[in-house]
Amino acid sequence: MNTKILDKSFRILKAGGQLISLVGPPTPEFAEEIGLPWYLKLVTKLLSSGAKKKAKKASATFRFLFMRAEGSQLANITALIEVGVIKPVIDKIFAFEQTNDALTYVESGRAKGKVVIKVK
Repeated sequence: MNTKILDKSFRILKAGGQLISLVGPPTPEFAEEIGLPWYLKLVTKLLSSGAKKKAKKASATFRFLFMRAEGSQLANITALIEVGVIKPVIDKIFAFEQTNDALTYVESGRAKGKVVIKVK
């Protein structure tokens, strides 16, 4: 995870909050969950030490979540969105024909939420 993004995330997180990252770094808890050997658990401890220190300083916790493209996982996320538990922030919607413009916009770093490409 980009250090700049990690720092910003902890600044806006309330004390006692939890930062869950989908992009890393993986944690020893994740290594334990998937049954990695001890030496890989040690590697994940080293990789996540900076994030864990920042979490402690922010009175928060840091967790790595590995996402898999599974129908059941996506259905759970959809259900959470539908009942309002998860509220995605949409910055801009582009028509399919404007896909290149959408990618340029994302790469510019100006997006303040999700950038959506409307297929139909």
